[in-house]
Amino acid sequence: MNSIAIAQLAELLAGPKKVFIVTHKNPDGDAIGSAVGWGRFLTKMGHAVTIAVPNEFPDFLNWIEGSAEVLLWTQHSNQIKVALEQADVICCLDFNSLQRIDEIGELIALASGVKVLIDHHQQPDSFPDVVFSDVTACSTSQMVFEIIEALGRKDLIDSGGAGAMYCGIMTDTGSFKFPSTTATTHRVVGELIQAGAKNAEIHQSVYDTQSMDRLYLIGHCLNNMEVLPKFKTAIIKVSKKDHHTFNIQRGDSEGIVNYPLAVKDIHMSVFMREDKDLVKISFRSKGALDVNVIARKYFGGGGHINAAGGVYAEGLDKAIQKLKEVLPEYEQELNK
Repeated sequence: MNSIAIAQLAELLAGPKKVFIVTHKNPDGDAIGSAVGWGRFLTKMGHAVTIAVPNEFPDFLNWIEGSAEVLLWTQHSNQIKVALEQADVICCLDFNSLQRIDEIGELIALASGVKVLIDHHQQPDSFPDVVFSDVTACSTSQMVFEIIEALGRKDLIDSGGAGAMYCGIMTDTGSFKFPSTTATTHRVVGELIQAGAKNAEIHQSVYDTQSMDRLYLIGHCLNNMEVLPKFKTAIIKVSKKDHHTFNIQRGDSEGIVNYPLAVKDIHMSVFMREDKDLVKISFRSKGALDVNVIARKYFGGGGHINAAGGVYAEGLDKAIQKLKEVLPEYEQELNK
């Protein structure tokens, strides 16, 4: 943990402040988990906290204590504008560029509050005043716990905050199976369980509340998966038509990209989903194959070595064609 940044943060939080917390568009478990966990801690410290996100998050995160108070830009834009204008401290969690939060990012760029970044994605932009950036961390939620620990205030973590952070770590590590899971991760989740996180209930709330439509969607995706043995790559696609056929709701496609990696000879899985005017793309890999490089170079995205995302503006078929054109450049890495 960066001792200079911890000292800066401690000084910043020494007296009551108005704190604005924001996380990325299409929030996932780590985004909501870290934001709510950090927000509950700051509230216990005596700060006035507002948490905002650019748009809706999946229903399977609604159980998180405090998630109902999170403001959505799509519904509460005026309230968010006022909170940002009044904020003494602006905490940006689980994203590395203001472009990831659309209109809220434009407002933050002009805001006078001190900007604090807590994030584990590669190559963060230079907008924050206080920076906590750790690309080796499994999740932003783990970073939030470590910051609280470094501040010497673990006593302020309540059961709701512990559950939120546990959820963030669990989802961003694929239930603790990704290479980013370390001994530190297991120590942290152990402490969160001691603080009141109900690990079995959290797992059930996230993974065992699926609709039949989602199960049918998973079957459809796997039945229509394209495997490219030469490049040890699997491609899964979801079209606009599939959205209607399977009544796809927010969060229904989350995690499907991981399924092909259960196959022995698949080293990279790519999930492509048509969404309005863009194709949204998720990359996952095994071992040292750096999908962040592919996502950044060819698909306007980025992320981590084994998990990244991107977009493509020319349609689903052309996105798949583009990927196939790119793969020969990485044939050696894909076949290691």
